[in-house]
Order: sequence, then C-alpha cells, then structure tokens
Amino acid sequence: MSLDPAGDPLDVDALLDDPKTRIVVCCGSGGVGKTTTAAALGLRAAERGRTVVVLTIDPARRLAQSMGIDSLDNVPRRVKDVQGAGELHAMMLDMKRTFDEIVEAHADADRARAILSNPFYQSLSAGFAGTQEYMAMEKLGQLRSRDEWDLIVVDTPPSRSALDFLDAPKRLGSFLDGKLIRLLMAPAKVGGRAGMKFLNVGMSMMTGALGKLLGGQLLRDVQTFVAAMDTMFGGFRKRADATYRLLQAPGTAFLVVASPERDALREAAYFVERLAADDMPLAGLVLNRVHGSGAAELSAERALAAAEGLEEEVAESRGAKAAAGSGADAGGAVEENLGAGGIVDQEGGNVGLRNSSESEAPNSPEAIGTSPSTKDDDSGASVEQLTAGLLRLHAERMRLLARERHTRDRFTALHPEVAVAEVAALPGDVHDLDGLRAIGERLAAATGDHA
Repeated sequence: MSLDPAGDPLDVDALLDDPKTRIVVCCGSGGVGKTTTAAALGLRAAERGRTVVVLTIDPARRLAQSMGIDSLDNVPRRVKDVQGAGELHAMMLDMKRTFDEIVEAHADADRARAILSNPFYQSLSAGFAGTQEYMAMEKLGQLRSRDEWDLIVVDTPPSRSALDFLDAPKRLGSFLDGKLIRLLMAPAKVGGRAGMKFLNVGMSMMTGALGKLLGGQLLRDVQTFVAAMDTMFGGFRKRADATYRLLQAPGTAFLVVASPERDALREAAYFVERLAADDMPLAGLVLNRVHGSGAAELSAERALAAAEGLEEEVAESRGAKAAAGSGADAGGAVEENLGAGGIVDQEGGNVGLRNSSESEAPNSPEAIGTSPSTKDDDSGASVEQLTAGLLRLHAERMRLLARERHTRDRFTALHPEVAVAEVAALPGDVHDLDGLRAIGERLAAATGDHA
C-alpha cells in the first residue's frame, strides 16, 4: 500500500500513445530521477510502437549503462533488445560539439576556423553560464526539424534550479545581443582603418577600462571572436525563440518529476507555476520513489506501544532469571564439574573420575548444565526482542509515509489541477532495460491505482 490517491491520475500510456505528442520534457530539481524517468518513458513508448529518441544531459552516463550502450555522444545510438514494433535511440548532449556544429553550419569555412580556434570562444563553448541549457534547446530544435523520430523525450540538465532550462537560452541570447557585445562589434562593423581610427579615438577610454578589467589579450580575443561571430548573433536569438515556441506548441508535454520530499516538491510547485505563466503545456507530475507498506492498517502509535510492551516483558523475564540464578551459583559450579566427569571433595580437590560408561551425552541437558525450559526461555526472549525491533522499524516506516502524504497533500492543495502519477520505490538501482521496464510499468500502473 502506498500513499492515498490525491488529485486526478496521470494517464502515462495515453500520453505516450497519442501520435500528436511529439516532445515530452522531463524537468525538475536534481536527484529526483529525471534521467531514469525519461529513459523509462522512451523505452515504454518504443515498445508500444513509437519511434523514439531520448536526449539526456546527465553527465553521470547512467542512461547509457541502463540501455546497454557502451557510451553516448552527440549522435543518436539505437538501443538493442527493444521488445515491440517501435525503435529507441538515445544520445547525450555534447555541449561544446553542439556549439561547434552551429558555427560550422552558419559560417563559411575560413570564419568557422577562426571562431573555433579563438580562445574566448573555446571558453564560452565549454562552460559559460547557461550554455548547456541553451545547447540543449538547440539540439532539441535540430532533432525536431529532422522529423526522423515521432517522439523526442528530453531529460533536462541537472541544474541547481529546474527553471534554468527555460531561463538560460534567453540569458545567453541577451548576452550575445547585449550592449557590451554591440560595443565590441562596433569596430568590426566600421571596418578597416576607419574602424581602427574609430576604436582608437571614439572608444579609447572604454577599451582602456576594459583592457584593465579583462586584460589586454583577453580583450583582443573577445573582439576577434565578436568580429567573426557578427553575422551569427541574430541567429542565436532567432533559434532560441523558435525552440521556445516549439515548447509552447500543442505537441509538447512537460512532465514535472519530483520525489515526495519538501524541497523537491517546492521546486516542482515553482516549475508548475512558471509553465502556466509561460503558456507551456503541463501533462502532470511524476512523484518518484514513493514508499509503501503492506501493513498500513497497523499505525505507528500501535506498533510503538506493542514494541514497548514486549521490551518490558523481556526486561522482567531477565530480572527474574537473574534473581533465581544468584541463589544457586555454588550448586551450579558443582554441577558443572560433575557434568565434566570430575568428583570434588569438600576442600575442592579432585579425588576421582567417573567411569566413561556413566558420562552423559555431550548435548544432553545434564551435560551442558541447563534444562530444556531454560533454553526455551532464552529463545523466547530473543523472539520477543526481534519482534519489538521489527515493530519499531514499522513505526518509522509509517511515520515516513505520513510525512510523504503530508508533503504531497500540500502540493495537491496548491495545484489541484495537476494530474499525478505516483511511482513506488524500487528495492535497488536501475541498471538495465528490465529495470527501466519496471519503472515504465509502475508509471502506467499509477493510473490504475487512482481509479
């Protein structure tokens, strides 16, 4: 038994089977299972007849491992052992390679070489803030334009905030269209000696300040980069806007992925509100790693009370045994020596040995110095202690379920319009196609749980 259903169910199979659904974007904060969810959705859609490509931006490369592929790169790779009429391909975004492809596609050979070898470009393409998210949008636009797949599943970058995926392309576009870039482009636009004269006279104070701030060589690298990229700047913003409109189109569906924890669901709530503000189509919430119990009718309070009762009985039993044992220490010592085959006199000296034919079997109660009832009592105490420990574990489980239910209910109270699919936690990590199938089945079964 898992959390009680709340809100409308999310029908995952209906979403994947709809031919009008062309893009599914899995978004959410880090560590909530976006990559696994995206891969499981892609596999389930392929095995139900769709031609699917899964684009992941996860540097941990778990997607490749789970799909039986040695490695993923910027080229879609077909996944083997898909059971069904469809096809599944997977790829992992190579941020720098995607940027290079844009340059090569939109500049002539000489200018492309100049840009690709420019130190400032190399730094920008490798790690400028927002570049990864922007390139994810670029790659999504490229995949959609090829029309080779009828479903694209996107695993958004593991950003600090899930909102970065929507904000970063605009931020990068604003940077490339910003005042600093236009200022640095001005000499290139004028050109030749006139350009140098304009730079030396009209902006000497500005470039002097920039040179001190950035360093003379870096400033020259930036100016060279800007001059080479001049004709491409408008294209960045244009393509970012086109992909943004693609995300708003009816064929796109956003799935917000979260775990039943306060921070993850708070981030999910922010994302739901942002999607609504930007008129982007939200399909629902995937609530991952939901815990359950097969004995939910036993409350935490009753389990704790029973555990305390058993522990009190064990303590009383031990106290009684200790009192009884303290009055028979001397006799017990004599019995122990006799059981070992020795006979002692009153001074404690050894005066003889028992005949071997009179000795007891080594495993008999007399040989080990205890009785069957004592052995049974010790065993009974161990069972009671084990039972008490299990009851306490169950109480902790029920408290966890209560916290998850409370956190989930707060989200659904704020957003009752959001359909929810709750995915029960697996006992281990997902590392192959069978594991992804199990996740897909649980995603689909979530509809039935709510029915």
